[in-house]
Amino acid sequence: MKAIATTVIVTADGKITLQLPPDIPPGEHQVVLVIDEQPAPPELVTKKERPPLNFPVDSYGSWPADLSLKREDMYD
Repeated sequence: MKAIATTVIVTADGKITLQLPPDIPPGEHQVVLVIDEQPAPPELVTKKERPPLNFPVDSYGSWPADLSLKREDMYD
């Protein structure tokens, strides 16, 4: 079983188009479709309109010269 989570656009006539990954073999498959009752907000529908994420950056200087990250040195 493979789970695929994606966002789709439902047309006025109730149709969607879905592109599956190439590792799904051709043939008849059972599919379970779960629809959220609330449509996605318009800003989440197209990723091109979403502003880039702005994560905070903290600088603490360079590593100490004598820093050892060996397990034996970190734990007694």
